[in-house]
Amino acid sequence: MTPLRLSHTWHRRLYVAIFLLSFSLVAIYALKLAAVFSVPESFEVNLVTAIIAGLAAIASATFFFMEEKLSGFGYSMTAFTLLTLAVGWQVLHTGGLASPYFVFWTLIAFFAALFGAYGWLAITFLIGSYIAGVYLAHTYSFETFGLLFLGTALPLVIGILVWREQGEIDDSTKNVKNLANQLSEVASKSEIVINAIGDGVIAIDSTATIQLINPAAQQMLGWGKQDALKLSYKSILKLEDERGTDLDPAMDPIEQVLNTNQQSRAKHLIALTKSGKKISVSLVVNPIGDTGSGAIIVFRDITKERAEEREQAEFISTASHEMRTPVAAIEGYLGLAMNATTATVDARAKDFIMKAHEAAQHLGRLFQDLLDVSKSDDGRLTNVPKVVDVVSLTETIIQGLNEKAVNKGLKLIFNSANTAAASSSQKKIMPVYYVNQDNDHIREILDNLIDNAIKYTPQGEVIVDVSGDEDKVIISVKDSGLGIPPEDIPHLFQKFYRVNNMDRQEIGGTGLGLYLVRRLTENMQGRIWVESVYQKGSTFFFQLPRIETQEAEHLKEQQGAKALQVAASTPVAAPAPIPASNAAPMPIPASTPAPSATPMPVPSAPIVAPAAIPVPQELPVAPPAARPATSVPRGETLTREQINERVKQLEALSKQQRGQSGR
Repeated sequence: MTPLRLSHTWHRRLYVAIFLLSFSLVAIYALKLAAVFSVPESFEVNLVTAIIAGLAAIASATFFFMEEKLSGFGYSMTAFTLLTLAVGWQVLHTGGLASPYFVFWTLIAFFAALFGAYGWLAITFLIGSYIAGVYLAHTYSFETFGLLFLGTALPLVIGILVWREQGEIDDSTKNVKNLANQLSEVASKSEIVINAIGDGVIAIDSTATIQLINPAAQQMLGWGKQDALKLSYKSILKLEDERGTDLDPAMDPIEQVLNTNQQSRAKHLIALTKSGKKISVSLVVNPIGDTGSGAIIVFRDITKERAEEREQAEFISTASHEMRTPVAAIEGYLGLAMNATTATVDARAKDFIMKAHEAAQHLGRLFQDLLDVSKSDDGRLTNVPKVVDVVSLTETIIQGLNEKAVNKGLKLIFNSANTAAASSSQKKIMPVYYVNQDNDHIREILDNLIDNAIKYTPQGEVIVDVSGDEDKVIISVKDSGLGIPPEDIPHLFQKFYRVNNMDRQEIGGTGLGLYLVRRLTENMQGRIWVESVYQKGSTFFFQLPRIETQEAEHLKEQQGAKALQVAASTPVAAPAPIPASNAAPMPIPASTPAPSATPMPVPSAPIVAPAAIPVPQELPVAPPAARPATSVPRGETLTREQINERVKQLEALSKQQRGQSGR
C-alpha cells in the first residue's frame, strides 16, 4: 500500500489533529507545573513527552500555515512521527496498556495507515517490540494480548481498509478536480480565441437554441449577447438567398448539418441584421457530437468582396465585349490577305499572316472565355433546358473533332451501343440516355474535355464512353496522354490554374476552360471529377441527372408547343435599308482588290492551324446601292458607314463559325 496523495484539505485536517493531540499533552504538563489544580498521577505528563509533543505541535502549526510551500508526504510524516513518539513514550510511563493515554495510541494506529507501509510497518514494529519486552519480563497474559489486539492491531487494520477506500476517492476527486481545472483553462483560452477572431461564431444546441455568440457576430448582426442567448438561431441569423427570398429548409445549411451531421458550406447568402440591413455572408457549419446534438456556425461579412467581384466582372465583361469587334475584323481581313483571289503575298509573308491569324483566333477565344466566366460568376449565365439524347449529341461532337485527332495521329474512339451495333451483325439493345439540360452547355463541356484530351495526348488514343443508370448519365473522356500530378488534381478546376511542368510548356491555354466546365456543370446540377495517373493518362467524368423516356417524350411535346407559340407571336422584321450618307468615300486598301462583277470567293480549304476558324466561303461585303450584294468593282470607294457595316457582318459570321467549330 502506497501513501495517499492527500489533497490540500486533507493535509490541513491532519495537521489540525496532530496539533490538538500534541497541544493537549503539553497543556497537561503545563498545568502540573503551574499547580493550578492537582493532576492525578496516572495522567501526569513527563518532561520528555512534553518536549516531543511541543515539537510536534510547532511542526504541525508551521506546516499548516505554510501548507502551500511546505506541503507533501515528508512534512506530514515528520509531524506524525513526533506525535507517535510522544504518545508512545507517555503510554509506557503511565501504566502501559492500562494507561489513560492508550486511547491516543489507538488513534495513532488508526491514522498510521494514511502513510501506507511507512505508517503501519512502524506501528507493527513498535507493537512487536512491546510484546517482546513483555515476554522477556514474563509479565504477559491473555489480557495483554487482548488489549493489544483491540487497542492497536484492530484499529490499524480498520485504518488500512478505510484509508485505502478514502485514498481511491481522494485520487478520483483529485483527478476530477485536475480535469475540471484543465477544462476551465481550455474553456478560458477558447473563449479568448473565439472573442478575438474577426469571423462571427454562433453555437447552437439540439433545439437550435443559441448557446454562444462572439463579439464579431454581435457586431455584424446588431444583437447583444444577453438578447441573443437562449433564442432560436432563426430569430438572430435570418438567412435569404441572393434573390431575397427566405431559404427553404432543404437548402438551409444549418438545418442540413443538424439532420445529416455533415459539414455544410454556403458562399452566397444574405443575412438580415437586427435593424433590417442586408449583408452578404459566407457561412461554414460544423456538427457537434452525434446527429442533431448541435452545431457551430462560423460566418463572415463578404459584402465588400462581392461588390468588388461584381465590379471586376463588369469590367471584364465590358472590355471583352468591346475587344471582340476589332478582333473579329482582324480575323476577317487576315483571311482576305491569305486569299489568293483577293491578295498576292509570297510564301514567307503568308506564313507570318497565318501565325497572326492563329493569334487573333486565340485572342478571340480568350475574350469569349472571359465573357462566359464573368457571366457564370455574377449569375448572368442562361440555362435553357431542352430534352437531349446524350449518345446522339456526343457522337455528333466527336465527328466534328475527329479530323483534329486524325491530323495529330490519334484515334478518337466512341464506345457506345450505337457504334457497337454498327460494327456487328448482331442486333443489340441500345440504351437511350435522355437529359433535360441546356444543349449548348453540354456541347461546350464535351468540346472542352475532348479537345483537352487531344491536346494533351502526344500519341495513342482518346476514348469517349456514355454510361449510366436509372438516375444519372455519365460521360467519360479517357486519354493515354501526359496525365496529371496528384498535387495538381485538387486545383485543376480553379480559375486560371494550369499544370506547370516541362511537358506542357509548348501547349497553349488560358486556364479558364476547366473552370468554366465546372461552373456549367454546377449550373445544371451535375458533377465533374477526374482520375489520373501521371505520365499514363487521365479520365474525366461528366455526370448529369437522367430522365425517363416517357418523361422525355412529354417534355419534348411541351417544349415543341412552346417554341411554336413563340414563333407565332414573333413578327418578322423587314431588312432595314442602308441609309444614304454624304460622308466622303473611303477607298479600299490596295492590298484588298476585288473583281468588278463577280463575288470575292475564299479558298475552300480551311486554314491549317490549331482550332482554326474556317474562313467564310463568300466575303460579306456591304456594297453600294446599285451594285450586286457581294461584289465591289475595282477602284470603287466605300463610305465609312458601309465599312462599319462590313465589320459587323464579319464579327457575326466569325462568332457563328467559332460556335460551330467548338472551343
